[in-house]
Amino acid sequence: MLQHRTANIPPGRAAPGWRRRLALYWALLRGDRPIGWLLLLWPTWWALWIAAEGVPPAWILFVFSAGVWLTRSAGCVINDYADRWLDGSVERTRGRPLATGAVSGREALAVFAVLMLAAFALVLTLNRLTVLLSVAGLFLAATYPYLKRYTYLPQVYLGMAFGWGIPMAFAAVQGSVPPLAWVLYVANIFWATAYDTWYAMVDRDDDIRMGAKSTAILFGDLDLVAQAVLYAATFLALVLAGRQAGLGGCYWAGLGMAALLVAWEFAIAQHRERAACFRAFLHNHWVGMAVFAGIALDYALG
Repeated sequence: MLQHRTANIPPGRAAPGWRRRLALYWALLRGDRPIGWLLLLWPTWWALWIAAEGVPPAWILFVFSAGVWLTRSAGCVINDYADRWLDGSVERTRGRPLATGAVSGREALAVFAVLMLAAFALVLTLNRLTVLLSVAGLFLAATYPYLKRYTYLPQVYLGMAFGWGIPMAFAAVQGSVPPLAWVLYVANIFWATAYDTWYAMVDRDDDIRMGAKSTAILFGDLDLVAQAVLYAATFLALVLAGRQAGLGGCYWAGLGMAALLVAWEFAIAQHRERAACFRAFLHNHWVGMAVFAGIALDYALG
């Protein structure tokens, strides 16, 4: 029966059609752009390593690493769904599948649901506290994209959503969420607000024209000053977290390297050109990696 049904399909027509749909879905969830996944992964790994005081249990590490990819991908999908009214009018986003109509809103919601269900299935293998915290994480991820219509602080909310893996990591490893986890969470909120402000500076002119809101618009001509304050607050919180965790020389060296990397971001973006601001945003991957390297080496060599 299968041979009979497929025999009438011209060779090469069905498979390329499916491949095209999959390629569109891959683009929708930014599978070809790992930067968002990495910016979410590093603070999650900070928390896992500190909570476990070294390499975390293998299954927990897998669940959180895979969960980061799934939830970030789902976040991209729901973000594009919420921004259908905006993306087609923004230079950087007008080619996205939802903006062009290549993927329908109904399809996007289906992809979002599949990704979040897969992430939740992984979390269900962990303890009860982690499962309960994941519900709050789902709420943060699903509601973040709508804030740019109503508030100038969507970047702060992004930090809350992107950092929610931190308390979840402590819950999974230790069965509780100590004050240290919340200090690390606050550090991530400041950091995410800063790097996503670089991102918002790329789209600032388009956002103003379309009536969208962001910290880049809120800060205006004081954007670089505000960025300096945000990064300073990030490092202050990371210092406090390092002291509470009892971390040593490798951690402080990692923070020093991260600070130098941030200084380089200011050097390249000081004139606020779009391309330079986007490079500064992308560069935060290395900042997160430097902090993680300091944590991992400190436990490995300590």
